[in-house]
Amino acid sequence: MMKNTSIIVVFISLLFNITIAFSQELKPSNLFCDNMVLQRGMPVPVWGKAKPNEKITVKFADQSTTTKSGKDGKWMVKLAPLQASKTPREMIISGNTEIVLSNVVVGEVWICSGQSNMQFSAANVPELEALLPIAKNIRSFEVKRTVSFKEEDNVIGKWAAIPPSSAVAFGFAYFLEKAEEIPVGIIHASWGSSSLEAWMPRDMAEEFPYFKDIMDAFDADTSTHDSINASLTSPEGWTNKEDIFMRRQPNILYNAMIKPLVPYACSGLVWYQGERNTRYISGVPEVTEANWYHRVIGITEYGDVLKSWVRRYRKEWNNDKMHFAVVMLPGYGKGTENSPDIDPKSPTALSWSWMRESQLKVLDLPHTSVANTIDLGDETNIHPKDKLPIGERLALLAQKYVLKKDIVAEGPVLDEVKTHKNTLVVHFKNAKGLKTLDGNAPSGFWVSDESLQWKVAIANIEGETVILSSNEIKQPRYVRYAFAGKPDVNLVNGVNLPAYPFRTDGEIPTE
Repeated sequence: MMKNTSIIVVFISLLFNITIAFSQELKPSNLFCDNMVLQRGMPVPVWGKAKPNEKITVKFADQSTTTKSGKDGKWMVKLAPLQASKTPREMIISGNTEIVLSNVVVGEVWICSGQSNMQFSAANVPELEALLPIAKNIRSFEVKRTVSFKEEDNVIGKWAAIPPSSAVAFGFAYFLEKAEEIPVGIIHASWGSSSLEAWMPRDMAEEFPYFKDIMDAFDADTSTHDSINASLTSPEGWTNKEDIFMRRQPNILYNAMIKPLVPYACSGLVWYQGERNTRYISGVPEVTEANWYHRVIGITEYGDVLKSWVRRYRKEWNNDKMHFAVVMLPGYGKGTENSPDIDPKSPTALSWSWMRESQLKVLDLPHTSVANTIDLGDETNIHPKDKLPIGERLALLAQKYVLKKDIVAEGPVLDEVKTHKNTLVVHFKNAKGLKTLDGNAPSGFWVSDESLQWKVAIANIEGETVILSSNEIKQPRYVRYAFAGKPDVNLVNGVNLPAYPFRTDGEIPTE
């Protein structure tokens, strides 16, 4: 009997060792596969797992780089900066075995992330769907929408020689490729109704007490953990209700969908998110069974958290120049959770205008841009279809700020406001050719005096300025432009890019 037991123990031990050895066979991260796009012009990390202390060599584009895997089997090499190339080549990764990755090109790589308006399909936008058959040199990596309680080493997905499913990501890639005529690779990692907090690394709790409170509550919520684990392990997959439940949790989207992308070489990240953080003007609401998914930061604090989030991602990628292009929330006619019914044209309503102001705070950081969408959107639909102009404008921003092209990439931006007798003179940057699209007087301007009783302004263009006055206000002092949920705007510069919304008063909104 003891002899049989010993044989069984030896057999189990042998099987265990074989399993371990098999699991440590040479394998690059899933980001490195056939059809991938590598970033040009910067060092390119390539990494994966192998047996401990295994000699690993990566060969690509006349480069050969060698390293040894660590005790944990992890390895990484860095290729020297590459030149853009449409010519498909092979990458050979060798150790005790050899892996050949085919159809590899070099160009511009961007991550596109956010919530439902980033996830919104190109197939649902006729103008973009019509471009799909003629799109070229665009490839995509669709990150599987899933969650994890720990930071993952590997991502679920693969490169494909087709455009991304996202309308905004595809539009951006299409117009960037058209301008540069080089391969464009999009890593698409978005999930509808997800908050900023869903994409935040856990250690941001050290900087933001509100996020620490959220994470402490989440960690203590065994019921939620059990529900998520049941969804993840269900052989039938998860239901739509379970899907919504998972994507509205904090941190765990970052763990599964962003962390394992690090440090894949890329030019930057396009961020189209914010809708879920517009529920409240300020603060984090108390959680009840009815509003559990509202435990996120409010509008007025969003911008400061967003800036720290950008800095944190740059630290993760070890790239202080990683560009972040934020998509401004477009026109929409509803207000906050406490005041949903608003006048979408009012400059004082608790509307998305305050979130746009918060989003624009990201411009305090270098290597950032904001795609202006103030002329777009739908008053009654939170998922508007006018996504093509967003892709165009993002491509312009990338060309100007990342590729250093001498182009006009933005509409008029407030420079300063001067008082002249009983008028206000608004000076703009990027205002060459200042005009209105319809030939009428500029719309969307409101003025007030110290009383902050806002009145529609009489507006006229003079050169690269707009002159504002009011028959109801003798001495106007402050201006609000396009500061409404869904404003009527027509002011553009000579290349038909819309003026950015702004306000010059210091009022702090309250609910």
